[in-house]
Amino acid sequence: MTKNVRVRFAPSPTGPLHIGGVRTALFNYLFAKKNNGTFVLRIEDTDQNRYVEGAEQYIIDALNWCGIPFNEGPNKNEKFGPYRQSERKHLYKKYADELIASGNAYYAFDSAEDLDFHRKDHEQKGKTFIYNWHNRLKLSNSLSLSAEEAKAKLDAGEDYVIRFKSPQDETLYLTDIIRGEIKIDTNILDDKVLFKSDGMPTYHLANIVDDHLMEISHVIRGEEWLPSLALHYQLYQAFGWDAPEFAHLPLILKPTGKGKLSKRDGDKMGFPVFPLQWTDPETNEISRGYKEDGYFPEAMVNFLAFLGWNPGTEQEIFSLEELIEAFDLEKVNKSGARFDPDKIKWFNHHYMQEQNNDELAEAFKSLHSELIEIDLNYISLVIGLIKERATFVSDFWGLSHYFFTAPTTYDEKASKKAFKDDTAALMTELKNIIVHIDEFTVTALQTDIKGWITKKEIGFGKVMMPLRLALVGALQGPDVFDIMFIIGKAETIKRIENVIKAL
Repeated sequence: MTKNVRVRFAPSPTGPLHIGGVRTALFNYLFAKKNNGTFVLRIEDTDQNRYVEGAEQYIIDALNWCGIPFNEGPNKNEKFGPYRQSERKHLYKKYADELIASGNAYYAFDSAEDLDFHRKDHEQKGKTFIYNWHNRLKLSNSLSLSAEEAKAKLDAGEDYVIRFKSPQDETLYLTDIIRGEIKIDTNILDDKVLFKSDGMPTYHLANIVDDHLMEISHVIRGEEWLPSLALHYQLYQAFGWDAPEFAHLPLILKPTGKGKLSKRDGDKMGFPVFPLQWTDPETNEISRGYKEDGYFPEAMVNFLAFLGWNPGTEQEIFSLEELIEAFDLEKVNKSGARFDPDKIKWFNHHYMQEQNNDELAEAFKSLHSELIEIDLNYISLVIGLIKERATFVSDFWGLSHYFFTAPTTYDEKASKKAFKDDTAALMTELKNIIVHIDEFTVTALQTDIKGWITKKEIGFGKVMMPLRLALVGALQGPDVFDIMFIIGKAETIKRIENVIKAL
């Protein structure tokens, strides 16, 4: 790739960043890094009515948590700043005026009531109202009015918008990296509003101007922006600018595979759709986040990479560096990608095994007051034994509580299975074997206890099942000898004595 690659992620700060937005940011990041390019964050806050306090910082925090930070953006390497559109509004009027001067745009003075009347009139006739070439001369704008009439309205301070003058009887041939060639008849396009009389541009104008001024080389965005491609392409032509290359990512679908994934789906099916927890500043409603639910950022990134992209191999586990190396926009699918809550758990389980036990011990300790006085090295040893069965740190207590507190009850079904008429006598004999083991190691325990069982010519289950029951309170957990070694000789003997008394 010869051109200097610059991509941008341009969310609106209208609330928390949806998982689909994170996927878009990730694909932009991967593409930039693969091509030694720049990943830009731009905050598109032209719609001040929908602005939500705290949303911009949430977006930045989410990207940082995922490990995909931006190179340029608000308060960071502001080479083409500012990076908030609300701080760039002085720029856009000049470009809107340029389009009017070149005949590619015009002033429209139609009131909301007038436009509503036309819409309803068309609906009654079974038609759809589109403001474009076929009716623009019948409406109130600088094309249907004389120059004097239009000037008089502007001088009088009447409300207006600036609309793009979409051409008639032309065919546009557009190229999308993912979707190939797209053919569009301009007769079906409406004359989109580019600029409002309140001094703010619409998304369409601001987006094109900013992408041009920030020298964006590739626009990688969601499929929902595909209908805007024709207008954006025409705007580049109208300005005489080179257009960036476009790539429209497939939708992320509900777990059922039908329809776009929404927050409601997460609420209904019990999984988050936001990277971080979000508290609505108006309602104080809390929305769950993947971070707070115990997911690792590596798991989320690995999972999201496969929503629409396929490396063409059997490999599923990728580090961020491996994703950068393998990523290719031409391997992104056109069809929607089904969101599978179980698959991200599968990824999380994998990354759990790669986590540092000491760090996991810190996280585990912070969740349980019972662990405050317990040595961190001990907790770390326990985690090393049980984490292969865990998906989240929150699973640890259920898998390991018997390492910290001796069982006081015993699983009824397991007790009937493990304890027979001669079991108490065997457990007493076993206790005496353990008492006389000087070097209390896993190897010594295995050698002496297995040797004793073999010598007595009894089945291993007759001893190992009641022993596990004594230590755990149920027939579950890691290797019995590992449990004994970690809890120590005195505690092991005490638990054997307890089970004999109880059963």
